[in-house]
Amino acid sequence: MADSKKPFVDRGHYTEVPIPSGEGVLTVGYGERCEKVFIMDSPEKTVPPISAIIAKEDSSVDICIVVLPGVDASVPVDVFMCGKGAKVSLSGIYLCNGKEKVSFRTQVHHLCGECVSDQKFNGIASGSSSASFFGRIVVAPDAQKTEAYQSNRNILLSEDARINTRPQLEIYADDVKCSHGATTGKLDENEQFYMRSRGIPEKEAMVLQMISFISPVIEHIADPELKEKISSSVEKAIREMV
Repeated sequence: MADSKKPFVDRGHYTEVPIPSGEGVLTVGYGERCEKVFIMDSPEKTVPPISAIIAKEDSSVDICIVVLPGVDASVPVDVFMCGKGAKVSLSGIYLCNGKEKVSFRTQVHHLCGECVSDQKFNGIASGSSSASFFGRIVVAPDAQKTEAYQSNRNILLSEDARINTRPQLEIYADDVKCSHGATTGKLDENEQFYMRSRGIPEKEAMVLQMISFISPVIEHIADPELKEKISSSVEKAIREMV
């Protein structure tokens, strides 16, 4: 006979996912802070060294992944929010200017309440390259007071370039703040006209637009030396794309 005092929870189509272990799993313990930036800038660097993140109580995790031109990259990252007060930030940049194939797949599992996740990925594709972003957020039935945000923004520079984006939310709790969004478009011609009317050459105007588009991800990097290094690498790559 069922316990009449136990509250009924409608779990809908929610399916529990086993928490991974072993190689490629980054575990951030109670109250710990972890910041990492992975730069994929050569054909030998096609997959980041981590595939899963486990964030425990009151931990803070900040991961940024940068894919530069010339790399066929596959980036799968699963996040498991396993302790109250955990905060995870995932961000990324991908620049494709030839025939590259780049894919990002992120899955963030909010397994308990009072956790915050934030995802921000911006990409630019030209030539005949293709990029894809699949981002999934799953909020478990008991994960009340969850905050989860996801953004994927893209720019196409050529007719042959392709970008596919698919943000997804699965929410099984009722006291949450969640949002997701994705955009794909071209450089703003009005902005270019404004800059050109003030003496900035067309090519330089395009470069400035692209740097401005990518900069929100770079500004998020805390280490000033690393931020400067990535800014220089990204600007160089962008100038070669125009």
